[in-house]
Amino acid sequence: MTMAERENEGDQTEHQPKPSKLEQVKQAAAEVINDIKPIFSNATELKQTAQLRALMTMIRSKDLGRNDFVFYSDRIIRLLVEEGLNELPLIEMEVDTPTGVTHNGVAFQGHICGVSIMRAGESMESALRATCKAVRIGKILIQRDEETAKAHIYYHKLPKDIADRWVFLLDPMLATGGSAIAAIEVLKSHNVPEDRIIFLNLVAAPEGIKAFSEAHPKVKIITAKIDDGLNDRAYIMPGLGDFGCRYFGTD
Repeated sequence: MTMAERENEGDQTEHQPKPSKLEQVKQAAAEVINDIKPIFSNATELKQTAQLRALMTMIRSKDLGRNDFVFYSDRIIRLLVEEGLNELPLIEMEVDTPTGVTHNGVAFQGHICGVSIMRAGESMESALRATCKAVRIGKILIQRDEETAKAHIYYHKLPKDIADRWVFLLDPMLATGGSAIAAIEVLKSHNVPEDRIIFLNLVAAPEGIKAFSEAHPKVKIITAKIDDGLNDRAYIMPGLGDFGCRYFGTD
C-alpha cells in the first residue's frame, strides 16, 4: 500500500460516523448472542409468528393504556405457559371415544406448580391458572440492593410437596439475571432438581441469559423475545418499561 493510499484510508476512517448508543448496545448484544448459541442450549425463544410480533409491538408502546397492556400481556403469557407444558414428560394413555373406538393417546406425567418472583411475576399467575386449573402457586420476594446490586431474599412460601413437582418459575423480565438466579437457589434448597424447573419470561436480555445459564445450566428458559441487550443502567433495550408497574397500574 502506498503512502497516499494509507493517508486516504486514514481520512475515511476519521470521517466515519460514530455508532449511536443503541447501535453499540446491539453490537455488544450480538457478541453475547454468538456466545450463547453454541453454549447455552437451555434458552428457547417462542416462534416469532405474526401474532406474537404484533402482540409484542403493542405492549412495547408507551401509549398503550393499562387495560390493553394487561389484556395483550396475558395473551403472550398464555403462549409461554402452553410452550412450557410442551416440556413436560408424557405417558401413553388409552381412552374410549363416544363413537365406541379406543384411542391411543398421551397424558402429562407428574404434577406442576407455579412460583412467582414478586411482584412482577404475580402478573403471570392468572394465565397459568387459566391453563392449569387448581394449580398451586408459591411466592418468592427478592429485592436488589441498589448499592451492591446483589439480590436479597426477603420472603418465600412454597408448596410443601414442591420437590415432587415440575416448577414453572414466573418473572416477566430477565435483565441481569440476579433475581432469577437467587430464586433458583431457593428452589434448590427445597430439593427441587434444576432439570425440573422451567423459567418463563416475556423479554430477556442476552447478558441475563448468559449469567443465568452459567449459574444454572440445567434450568430451561422459555422467553417470548430475546431483546438487543442492556444499557449502562442495566435496563433491557428496547424493552417495554417497568412491567410490574404497567401491569398493576402503579407507574
